[in-house]
Amino acid sequence: MKRKPGFIVRKISGQNVAVAIGEASKSFHGMIKLNDTGLIIWNALAKDVTEDDIVAAILEQYDVSREQASEDVHNFVEVLRDAGIVIE
Repeated sequence: MKRKPGFIVRKISGQNVAVAIGEASKSFHGMIKLNDTGLIIWNALAKDVTEDDIVAAILEQYDVSREQASEDVHNFVEVLRDAGIVIE
């Protein structure tokens, strides 16, 4: 899976925000606030990865259990899927 093209991340008032540009802005009209973990997930989705790949990236950065990382990654990826941002 990976995210659709047409999104950029900008830092606004200290907060990372993903917004759609170009063609993607025709179907997505919001923005997504990204905390540090969300930004790792977002960046990982720039290429074709699995949820397990992303969990491994989270575990490299944070002292968290695999179960917690897996749950957090899955929940965030589901939000992106529901928004039509992730393609399989």
